[in-house]
Amino acid sequence: MRRIGLAVALGAALACCGGTPGGAAGPPPVDAPPTDRFDAIVIDAGHGGEDEGARGPAGSREKDVVFDVAQRLARRLRDRGLRVVMTRDRDVFVPLETRTMLANDAHTDLFISIHANAAPSHSPRGIEVFFASLDATDERAREVAERENSAFGAAGTPPSPDDPLVAIIGDMIVADTMREASAFAKLAQERLDDLDDVPSRGVKQAPFVVLLGVQAPAVLVEIGFLSNPTEERTLRREERREAIAAALERAVAAYGERYDATRGATAHGR
Repeated sequence: MRRIGLAVALGAALACCGGTPGGAAGPPPVDAPPTDRFDAIVIDAGHGGEDEGARGPAGSREKDVVFDVAQRLARRLRDRGLRVVMTRDRDVFVPLETRTMLANDAHTDLFISIHANAAPSHSPRGIEVFFASLDATDERAREVAERENSAFGAAGTPPSPDDPLVAIIGDMIVADTMREASAFAKLAQERLDDLDDVPSRGVKQAPFVVLLGVQAPAVLVEIGFLSNPTEERTLRREERREAIAAALERAVAAYGERYDATRGATAHGR
């Protein structure tokens, strides 16, 4: 089922502000009752090509680590019968607008962007899951969003929360897409918390541009700190990357069952 994203909501609000002759706004579009079930997911492996993302002390590149996890997750979800679209299927840089276009054209039910974290100090470690908001949960969340957004240059600038137009559409966003994104983010963090020796950094919100443009629940998963030597060694192990993919698969399965149940659809055989 397609949901309204920030970019679409901004466009709708602009159209409404234009009004109709006589100043009366036209009737809002009426969404058709949802008849689909959970069956489509877009997996976004962060960075790629000339954009390496973070680099660990031993030389691990974020773009390689997250692409491996994304491929493993895609295989697992396809084995469940889900339709999976990857924003990149090789080591290339994919522009922001292309990533969001792929997600929206796929009529995805869920969007997962996979990244690896970094910090100036070697000490931070752990996994955290983000969903989009114009305001960051805290300063650290804002810094993470700025680092990931910087790959897109000028295109990676989120709208200002002080913009009155953004305030007009805020309720539209929170009411549906953000609520669903929050629900999946919590499921993902819970499943990832089951991994051995990985501190949970919790669920947070931040203005990730790649999430704000998607017309479906969207989350960004930071699977560990490449800047931490111990976590870098862990992420270099195939079994850890497989375990992360398996945890995310379980989160997707749980969310899919919830999606189908709340929409009255027949659940998948899982």
